[in-house]
Amino acid sequence: MPRLRSTKNNFTAGEIAPELFGRADLTAYANGAAKLRNVLIRPTGGVTRRPGLRHITLLHGVAPDAVRLIGFSFNVEQSYLLVLGDGLLRVFRNGAETTSLATPWNAAQLAQLSWVQSADTLFFCHPDLPPQRLTRTSHSDWQLTSFSFKADPASGVLHIPGFKFAAGNVTLQASGTSGTVTLTASAPVFDAAHLGSRFRLKRKQVEITAITSALSATALVKQTLTDTAATEDWEEPAFSSRRGWPVAVTLFQERLIFAGARDLPNRVWMSKTSDLTNFDLGTALDDESIEFSLLADQVDAIRAVVAGRHLQIFTAGAEWMVSGEPLTPTRLRAERQTRIGSLLERSIAPRVVDGATLFLARDGTGLRQFLYADTEQAYSADDVALVAPHLFNGPRGLDYDPRRRLILIPMQDGSLTVQTSFRAQQILAWTRLETQGAFRAVAVVEDVVYAAVQRGETLALECFDDACHSDACLLGEAETPRRNWSGLAHLAGGMVRVRGDGMDYGLYPVQDGALTLAHAASQVEIGLPFSHNIEPLPAEFGGDSSAQAGPLRLIRAVFRLQQTGALVVDCGQGLRPQSFSQFGAALDAAPPLFSGDRALRGLGWVRGLDRPLWRIEQDMPQPFTLLSVTTDLKGAD
Repeated sequence: MPRLRSTKNNFTAGEIAPELFGRADLTAYANGAAKLRNVLIRPTGGVTRRPGLRHITLLHGVAPDAVRLIGFSFNVEQSYLLVLGDGLLRVFRNGAETTSLATPWNAAQLAQLSWVQSADTLFFCHPDLPPQRLTRTSHSDWQLTSFSFKADPASGVLHIPGFKFAAGNVTLQASGTSGTVTLTASAPVFDAAHLGSRFRLKRKQVEITAITSALSATALVKQTLTDTAATEDWEEPAFSSRRGWPVAVTLFQERLIFAGARDLPNRVWMSKTSDLTNFDLGTALDDESIEFSLLADQVDAIRAVVAGRHLQIFTAGAEWMVSGEPLTPTRLRAERQTRIGSLLERSIAPRVVDGATLFLARDGTGLRQFLYADTEQAYSADDVALVAPHLFNGPRGLDYDPRRRLILIPMQDGSLTVQTSFRAQQILAWTRLETQGAFRAVAVVEDVVYAAVQRGETLALECFDDACHSDACLLGEAETPRRNWSGLAHLAGGMVRVRGDGMDYGLYPVQDGALTLAHAASQVEIGLPFSHNIEPLPAEFGGDSSAQAGPLRLIRAVFRLQQTGALVVDCGQGLRPQSFSQFGAALDAAPPLFSGDRALRGLGWVRGLDRPLWRIEQDMPQPFTLLSVTTDLKGAD
C-alpha cells in the first residue's frame, strides 16, 4: 500500500468527544484532536502551553463549594475583583485586598445569587432575600445596603410593584379612610410575614402594622382611601418575605429590570425610564414602569435576563425575545424563540460574545449560542459544544476573556473547560485545563483571569500569568544569586518545580515554607508542576475505511514549533525528550527558545484505537507552541 502524507495545520476544532472518532467525514475531525489538555488553542490554529497560575492569597474561611468571583470594572484604571464567601465580600485591586464587607448571603445561598453592574454600583438579587445594592466611592470605600424603592418625601408612599395573589373574588374592607384602620378580608389573606408590607386598596397605599388573624390586620393609611366599602381591587407587594424576591436583574434602555420570584416565577418588572428605583405603573405613559408575564403553555421559571439586541429572557424551559423600540407599556411584545432551558441548580449569567448570547443548557451538558438572524427575524440556540460534550461535568460558572478570546467554564469535577471562540472565522475549539487541585470559580477583570483554586483543604486566589509556567507559583528576584528561598507557606509539604534564570531546575520539597536549590539563581519561579498533553485523532487513511480498520505505521512525524523550550514526544518508543541545541547546556545561561521543524522517526504498528500515532506530554516549566504536524503513514498490505 502506498504511503500517505498528511498535514494537520490547525487545531481549530479542539478536543473531540470519543463518540465522534468514527466521523472522519466531519470538518471538525480534520481540525480536531483526541486530547488537548492544559493547552490553549490560538485563533490562528496552533496550540500553546497554558500560562501558569500565580499565587495571590489564601482565602481563609471561604467554602470551596460556595465561592463566587465577580469582575467589577468602573474604567480601565479602576477595576476590581470581588470574592464572595459565607457572609463576607472581599474586594481586591491589582491583586491586593482593599476592603471587606459583611453580606446577608450564607454559603448555601451564593449559588443562586445574580447581579448586574451600573457604573459604580452593583445590584444583587437572590430569591430568598431582598435585593442589595453595592456602591463604590473610592478604592477602599464600599457600601452594601438593601435596595430601596423610591419614596415620596411627604407621604412616604413607596413606588413598588404589587400583585393580587388571592382569588379574584376575595375582598378587603377598611374600617376608615385615614389614620390607623382595620383591614378585613373575605377569605384568609394575612400572614405574619406581611408585617411592614404595603398593601394597596383601589391604588391607595396602606402599611400593615399588626396581624390579628388570617382575616384581619391593622394598617396605617399612607394615602387617603377612596371609601370603606369592601373591594376586589386590592393588591399586596409583589416582593416580600412572604412571596419571595427577584431572581434575576439587568439594565435595559435606561430601566432597571427585575425578573422572576418564588410566587411569580414568570413575571418581569421594569422601572420607570431613568428612574431605577421607581416601579409604580402610573398611567401607562411611555416612560413609566412596565409589568408583564411570559404567557405560554407552561409556566417556566425565569433564570436570567440579558440586555442584548433585544431584551432576552432565559427560563428553565425556553428562551424569549422582548421587542419594542423603545419598550413602553403599550409597545411591547414577548415571543418565545427556542425551547432549550437554563440551569436550575445554579444562577449563571449568560455572556454576550461577538453578538451572540452564550448560556448553559438546563441539563448542564452543553453551551448554547442564542443568536438573532435578520433573514428569519428570530433567534436560534445552536449547541456550540456539540463535538465536546465529554468536557461538561456540572458547570459552576461562565466568563469570557476577550484578549485571548476564551470562554471559561469551571466544572464540578475541578477542571476548567475552555473554548477559543472566534465566530467570524468559525472557530469554536474546546480544551480542558487541569491543576493539582480543583478550579472552583473564575472571573475576568480587564485582561486578567482570576481563579479560586482548591488545593487540599485550602482555597487560594490565583491568576493566570504569562510569566508563570507552573501553578500556585511565586516569582522571586535577588540582586545576588542565592540558593535559599522562603515565603512558600502556601506550598508547605509539597513537591514544587523550580525555574531559575529561565532554566528548569527540577523538583524540590518545600519544608517550613522554604527550600534550598542545588544551584544559585537570581530569578526564580517556584510552583506546582502541571503537564500538557496533545494526542491526535485516529488516522484517516485517505478516506479508505478498510485501511482505517487495518494496522497503520507512522514512518515520520514533523513537528513545527514556535518559541519552544522543551519537547517530549512519543512516536512509538515511549515519551522521550527531544534535543535542541540548548539542551545539555551548563546552568549558567538561559537557553534560547526553538522555532522550526523537528522531524522524528516513528516505530511500531497501530491498529484502530489501541494508541495514538504520536503524543506529546510534558511538565517542564518551559514555553511550548505547536503550529502543525506533518505525518508520513503506511498501511499494511
